[in-house]
Amino acid sequence: MTLLGWLQIAAFIVAVLLLVRPLGGYMTRVFSGERVFLTPVLRPIESGLYWLGGVKAKEGQNWKSYALAMLAFHVVGFVVLYAILRLQNVLPLNPQGFGPVSDHLAFNTAISFITNTNWQSYGGETTLSHFSQMAGLTVQNFLSAATGIALALAFIRAFSHSKANDVGNFWVDVTRANLYVLLPISIVFALFLVWQGIPQTLAANVGATTLEGGDQTIALGPVASQVAIKMLGTNGGGFFNANAAHPFENPTALSNFLQMVSIFAIGAALTNVLGRMVRDERQGWALLAAMGVLFIAGVTVAYWAEAAGNPVHIAAGLDAASGNMEGKETRFGIVSSILFAVVTTAASCGAVNAMHDSFMPLGGLVPLFNMQLGEVIVGGVGAGLYGILLYVILSIFVAGLMVGRTPEYLGKKIEARDMKLTMLGLLVVPFAILAFTALASALPEWRTAMEGGTAGPQDAGPHGFTEMLYAYSSAAANNGSAFAGLTANSPFWNVTLGLAMIIGRFAMIVPMLAVAGSLAAKPKIPESAGTFPTHGPLFVGLLVSVILIMGGLTFFPALVLGPVAEHFAMLRGDLF
Repeated sequence: MTLLGWLQIAAFIVAVLLLVRPLGGYMTRVFSGERVFLTPVLRPIESGLYWLGGVKAKEGQNWKSYALAMLAFHVVGFVVLYAILRLQNVLPLNPQGFGPVSDHLAFNTAISFITNTNWQSYGGETTLSHFSQMAGLTVQNFLSAATGIALALAFIRAFSHSKANDVGNFWVDVTRANLYVLLPISIVFALFLVWQGIPQTLAANVGATTLEGGDQTIALGPVASQVAIKMLGTNGGGFFNANAAHPFENPTALSNFLQMVSIFAIGAALTNVLGRMVRDERQGWALLAAMGVLFIAGVTVAYWAEAAGNPVHIAAGLDAASGNMEGKETRFGIVSSILFAVVTTAASCGAVNAMHDSFMPLGGLVPLFNMQLGEVIVGGVGAGLYGILLYVILSIFVAGLMVGRTPEYLGKKIEARDMKLTMLGLLVVPFAILAFTALASALPEWRTAMEGGTAGPQDAGPHGFTEMLYAYSSAAANNGSAFAGLTANSPFWNVTLGLAMIIGRFAMIVPMLAVAGSLAAKPKIPESAGTFPTHGPLFVGLLVSVILIMGGLTFFPALVLGPVAEHFAMLRGDLF
């Protein structure tokens, strides 16, 4: 670890913090229906969309109507995307002449992109046409990200409203998230990426002759537009198989830095939206502080593990002065690689600029654990905020038990029904991760029969187990990054990972919306001398502790079988 490395990490943190208030203030005005600088241009378009869809913008929805609208929206999205993938051979903009995507891969990919997971069991440049990339994947990148923002706003209104029957209007929230937030920023960001050297073209592949005289095919396509929204919307799905390690997705140190900042930008700013809407910005800063503590701890552990290098190599007399560079781009180095890994798994993005499968055991444990915590360290756009608010409710309940008071947060009493629904939402992701990992581990013969013997983990021992655990953690947490050693394009993996994505997304959202509906209907209680303050260091410490204890107790046995066991085996000289 070096001073220069820590300065790079500090520069990233400062850049994100500088965006929190201005972006948070802008989004607060947008979703409150106030005038912003884009209103003269976008308001007629917004009104026209409501007219076409028959949406009454001033009418709110109760939590059930909000949930049904959200689910119907995603069912239609799944059907459309599945059809595009299965029919891409007869659709336009297919200069490579790619055939239809297989049924199980189309199922997995459609589920993946509507749930904001963007897990990819395929190489984009060798599988999907330009039309599939644009009309299928990029469109869902916008819609799934907008859904996350909408859901976060619904939960925020649960605390800002008093005796209300509605949590907002799903169609209005999704429309405004796209028109006023995602589209304008993505357009500017895409132009910046083109300037940095990322292609944006409908041309097919081009050929080149290497210095050795060999022939090479270079894939091209509408890359910049997809990269912009995949980062900003914390989607993560790459146009190319190598994702953000590919020079056509991430060509320079500046593009790498701003891509990381864009991953955190909206998720961090939504904490400020919460503070502004409940008229106490300190509440938002407290949540961001808790996220920051967990983030810095993860970066520290990952940096230490990768900078230390492999002790087996050191014992063999190999040069380990530069740390573990396996699976990393030399143009990024260790610091930018581990920072990107922690950012992308803390924010439910899933884009990668290094292969996590090549990280040291404890370096790989950090992104794995980030996902297992439920992606609450900034998290996906919107998803991180409503995820950590569920942990807030649990923390307030624990605090109430310790002092013998009825728990309350932001003036809303937390009662038995709220706690039951909260725990249901929090236990969904661990259930999906552990249940499917156990299934894949316990039934290797059945799995192999479905795979045809060509898919699955590439390594034995604890590393192979970590590859499977990482895959289901990524799917259920709607992250989408892979440990790179798992070949997943087979019926077993595509179907089970797809089911994990559905459970991790929607089985958490519905209880969360039920909690939001319950809290919105309650009156606000004024603060008293016995009210537990939720904006200071004590609350931040309690919240961090509850998140770590719940995550640790739930996943500690699985982590011991995987990266922890591999670490101690490595110290003994055994590699996998």
